[in-house]
Amino acid sequence: MPIFGRLSDRRGRKQFICIGLLFYSIISLGYIWTSSVSQLILIRLLHGAAAGMIIPIAQAYVGDISPEGEEGKWMGYFNAAFFTGFGFGPLMGGALTEHFGIIVAFSTMGALNLLAFLVVTLLLPKIRQRKTPASHHLSFIKMSTSSIIKGLLSYRLSFSLGRGAFACFIPIFAATCLGLSPALIGILLAANMLLMSLLQPFTGKIADRFNRRAMVVVGNLINLTFLALIPMTHNFWYLLGVCALSGLGGAISMPAALALTVNEGRKFGMGSAMGVFAMAFSIGMAIGPLLSGIIADFADINSVFYLAAVMVLVGTNFFTWFTR
Repeated sequence: MPIFGRLSDRRGRKQFICIGLLFYSIISLGYIWTSSVSQLILIRLLHGAAAGMIIPIAQAYVGDISPEGEEGKWMGYFNAAFFTGFGFGPLMGGALTEHFGIIVAFSTMGALNLLAFLVVTLLLPKIRQRKTPASHHLSFIKMSTSSIIKGLLSYRLSFSLGRGAFACFIPIFAATCLGLSPALIGILLAANMLLMSLLQPFTGKIADRFNRRAMVVVGNLINLTFLALIPMTHNFWYLLGVCALSGLGGAISMPAALALTVNEGRKFGMGSAMGVFAMAFSIGMAIGPLLSGIIADFADINSVFYLAAVMVLVGTNFFTWFTR
């Protein structure tokens, strides 16, 4: 992500988004033809490389067109679209698989990615990117000296560590401890994502009027509180409430954090800043489930959520310290 982000700072955003979406649509069909774990791993690696050309660069595009003082508003809109897709995607995939089979589900994924490619190619205008100050021009070394960047990386890494643990182990907890069906588990995940997405246009506007640093801290504290409450739930409705309200933490913190990233991107290159920010999220989403799995093996599944809450707390403290 940082590599493609840096290249987009030099060569423009649209071409990378188009190439990434085209690869996405082609790679989606690879899931249908895989016949071994090694082939599936290869497809996942290629899919990840294509994602590196889309997610941070699309965020950088939005950062480029965001007026000063309205960064939270427009990043909130972007996140609302992004997480709404993440919420409805599993529901759509599950329904298609149940009624028509898994081949239709992956074919639909490819068709939707192809549609996105055509929309971007035909309708997305090229934009004039903001020039970075000469003293900061496109330098990861200079970016690493920014206390705001260090704080944002601490926030994003800890948030995604908790998020990765939540996404992987909520289905296991709900099935083994509460005996919930796959359909109800899907509702739990969708409720979390959809509440987080629906609120972000509003919390993004709030981030443009109030202290963004404080919003990141408050959002993370809400997130870790509800993570710690998950083991105490004993039925579907309590767990649904906890999962939904934990999305509130992300809705408060994420637009504010991205607005801060946009400000740093104007100094160091928007694609570079968004690429590093997105990389921290991906690292956390990869390490979180692995670390949580080890904890679950040696302790129990409840310990996974307590550990996730602690990781978010540690990251919040680092964010507060670096941005003081």
